[in-house]
Amino acid sequence: MIHHVQYGPHRISYTIQERPELAAHYLSVAQHEGVVLKGPRLSAAEADSLVLKKARWILDKLALVRAPRPEDVVTGSRISYLGRSYYTQVVFVPGLPKAQVTFNHSSFRIQVAPEGDVQAAIAQALAAFFRAKARAKLAPRLRQCAAQTGLTYAALKIRQMPKRWGSCTAQDVIMLNPEVMKLPFTLIDYVLVHELCHTRVKSHNKEFWAELARHCPDWKELDKRVKDIRL
Repeated sequence: MIHHVQYGPHRISYTIQERPELAAHYLSVAQHEGVVLKGPRLSAAEADSLVLKKARWILDKLALVRAPRPEDVVTGSRISYLGRSYYTQVVFVPGLPKAQVTFNHSSFRIQVAPEGDVQAAIAQALAAFFRAKARAKLAPRLRQCAAQTGLTYAALKIRQMPKRWGSCTAQDVIMLNPEVMKLPFTLIDYVLVHELCHTRVKSHNKEFWAELARHCPDWKELDKRVKDIRL
C-alpha cells in the first residue's frame, strides 16, 4: 500500500515494510523502490510523522537517485542508428511485460513498465532491436561485399563483443557485433571488407594491409573513423 504526505508543495509517496525484529524505524530511498519506511508496526499517523520529520532529507535523496546518469536512456536522449542520431521518447506503460522499441525513421519510441529496473529493460530491448536489424541488413550486404571482392567466407554470426566491431575465425566464420548498425553504411562496408580480408590473411601484417588496400584504397581514413567511434 502506498502512503502519501504533503510537505509544502511536495507530495511524498512512501511504502511501509513491517520489520518487527528491528528496534527502531528507518527510511531508505532507492531509484526503483522509492521511499520505504522500515520497522515495527505503527499507526498511519505515526508513520506520516516520521516521514515528515525527514522530508527535506527524503527530497534531496529522491532528486539524487532520480537524476539520469549519462548512460541512461530517457526522453530526449539520442540513439545512433546507421550513422545518424535520433530523438528518443520513453513512454511508461504500467504492467508491460517487456520493453518495446519502435523506429519510424525519424525517432525512436520505447515503451517500458515503470516497475523494476527501467534502464536494464530498455538496454535489453535496444540490444534486441540492433540484433534484429543486424541479422536483416548485414547478411545481404556481406554477400554483396564478398561478390565484389571475390573473397569467400564460411558463415556469418551476429554476436555482442565488448571491444570489437567484428572478427574472423580460423574457419572463416565472420562474427559481427550488432553495434555495427550504429555506423553509417560507408563504415559498415569497411568493417565487412576488413573481416573478409581476414579470410585470406588472419593477422594484421603487411600482407593483410596490402590485401585490404586492393579493395579499399582509402582504408586508412576509414579505419581511423571507425576507431574514433566509441563502442
